[in-house]
Amino acid sequence: MFYKNNFFKYFNYKSKNFSQNIKKTKKTFNELEYDLKNSNIPLLESYQKNYEFDFSFNLIKRFNKYKEVVVVGMGGSILGTKSIYSFLKKKIKKKVYFFDNLDENLFLNQIKILKNPCFIVVSKSGDTLETITNMGVIYSKKTLRNKLIIITETNGGVLSNIANKLNANVVEHKNFISGRYSVLSESGMLPAALMGLNIKKFKNLNILMKNKKFISSLIHNVASIYTLNKQRMNNSIILNYDSNLNDLSLWYQQLVGESLGKKGKGINPILSSAPKDHHSVLQLYLDGPKDKFFTFFESINKKSNYKAASQIIPNSMKFIKNKNINFIIKAQSDAVKKIFFKDKIPFRQFLFNKKNEEELGVIFTFFVLETILLARLMRINPFDQPAIEKVKAETKRILSK
Repeated sequence: MFYKNNFFKYFNYKSKNFSQNIKKTKKTFNELEYDLKNSNIPLLESYQKNYEFDFSFNLIKRFNKYKEVVVVGMGGSILGTKSIYSFLKKKIKKKVYFFDNLDENLFLNQIKILKNPCFIVVSKSGDTLETITNMGVIYSKKTLRNKLIIITETNGGVLSNIANKLNANVVEHKNFISGRYSVLSESGMLPAALMGLNIKKFKNLNILMKNKKFISSLIHNVASIYTLNKQRMNNSIILNYDSNLNDLSLWYQQLVGESLGKKGKGINPILSSAPKDHHSVLQLYLDGPKDKFFTFFESINKKSNYKAASQIIPNSMKFIKNKNINFIIKAQSDAVKKIFFKDKIPFRQFLFNKKNEEELGVIFTFFVLETILLARLMRINPFDQPAIEKVKAETKRILSK
């Protein structure tokens, strides 16, 4: 996954600012490494193999009989799990459904087709309005008793009370792990275990911290983004060329947006579906304001059985005859990179095999460490979200009238 072009390329690395920022990033990384060794960042304990889950093998065994799994949550409580499912779906035999928004179409399209599912409801606080609402609607349509696992803080929140009423299994969401960092804790790994995945294989933090290639890539990417941010290039565009990576893109978007958008600072993560967006916003990307940098998400070795039949393709477009879809998509991606290179537009690429838990665990860990390091360089707290609480309080006030 860590190829030579994973580093940001094609902007002035010889500048005095970048030279200073690479030194600054290395120093910040050393401080982070010290904090990890001394357990000063508790949430990162869940990224290590020796992390002890608050659920047992017996619980997984008991719920494994269900061939359908419904996960209910919002934001960080569910985006990581969705990423795992879409990234590794070829390995997963069960059907997994997600209720992650207040949207009647979710119920119209999904609730009717469920046969005999189990339910996992995730909310760190236990009071997430949308999660409680969705759970209430599901309860009006389906039996939850003896089929329900609730992952929440054990602090007497609403979900804890519901769990008591329904005699549900309660798994503790550690209070030191905020939602967007929780993918390798109970909220992501319990559903992954029910999907039949090996949850230990996701966790390689200690090994990665000793991997020179990983650390070099991490430091160069952080220094690059920090330098670009200082140059008022605050828009981070994910150019995604594989729809099965959409959920990973959304997880990354929340991680960056919610962790770094504070005190007038931040990076604006924007998702762009390609090659579709070649015909809408690529003109802007190429010839608009120079306030953007790009990350390509692509899959390699992706096979396709769909080809453009030669019978109807005219000679004027003979270059697509009998070419499969993925070959054409790769050509389009390569073309964009070449033009970016020519026009000196900064970009990096992540190429995925999408084959195993280790690969996805590495990218989760990489982006989490990247975000924490950027926050330290920007002198902000990456673990809170104070502004969001204002909207939650106002929503509650309006609904209480």
